[in-house]
Amino acid sequence: MYSLVSAPVLGFDLTRIEGGAGVSDVLTRALALTPDDLEVLAEHRADDGQRADLWAAIEIATTVQPTVRDVAGLSKADPDASVEKRASAALGLLQRAPLGTVDGLIQCVRYDVLDWTWSVTDGSEPDRAPQFPPVQRAGEPAPRPVKVQSEAASAATAVICDALVAGYLRAQLDDDTRRRLATPWVAASRRLPERETALGPTESSVRALLDRVGSLSQQDGSRLYKAAEAGRRDSASWAPAIHSASWAVHLAGRIREAAAAQFLLVQAVETSGIPITERAAGVWNLLSGAMQALAARDLVDAATAHRLLGPVLASLGPSALGS
Repeated sequence: MYSLVSAPVLGFDLTRIEGGAGVSDVLTRALALTPDDLEVLAEHRADDGQRADLWAAIEIATTVQPTVRDVAGLSKADPDASVEKRASAALGLLQRAPLGTVDGLIQCVRYDVLDWTWSVTDGSEPDRAPQFPPVQRAGEPAPRPVKVQSEAASAATAVICDALVAGYLRAQLDDDTRRRLATPWVAASRRLPERETALGPTESSVRALLDRVGSLSQQDGSRLYKAAEAGRRDSASWAPAIHSASWAVHLAGRIREAAAAQFLLVQAVETSGIPITERAAGVWNLLSGAMQALAARDLVDAATAHRLLGPVLASLGPSALGS
């Protein structure tokens, strides 16, 4: 479910879970990595024995992380609970349970964020296991060339994934496990150069919205909550609009820039102090949709721009969109 193309979905999960802002920070920095950074990261990878213990703990943690599927089991867990109590428990679960999974996050990092670290093997014995083994069946086209990562790229990927999972499962892992997972990334990132996040040709508008969201007043928040409530009553028009904006981002080759904007938005929302209940109730969709429209502001049609940007414009004023 997680991918850079669907970064608004990943952002929706990150903005609702404990540790999500930290995950978004790692993702943002990972998007800006260069080949020269891989060796630095690789030097800090924990050894296989340590990682085996840590990932055994992660496996256990994933079994207790709430999911939307748990709603069905609430009545069985407390059959004597009143309808109102079960409804309240279900709402609380839906507000915080992620739509995606740890596996989905790792796949997104390995094959989307770090897609450039994979290269086609020349047929000689690779130094790493292939991404996908070549399989060809009768009547099917030839398989794609096998892609592999270098040892440095594979080790760097491990460091990044460990840090991401430490944040994604923050509420389910103990302090020591989280620290051991995150320490290699923290140590390596201190040696990496600070880079400006690339946000594409509409960067000024994107940064204007990020700055505005990160400094919301109480009155701003109230207007956003009301706009989100109104948006829920017109949710049928939101889905095709966000799809149109995302398609424009894809066609324009701005997937990485638009994803970075979504991850920075997670951090801005966290800074703003918007309650998680409001984020889940529509504020994230409202802000995320506006950010996606801004990423392709020069490409989306007028109807899409109006649907996605209008609520933010009405709530926060034209300065929020860099106007």
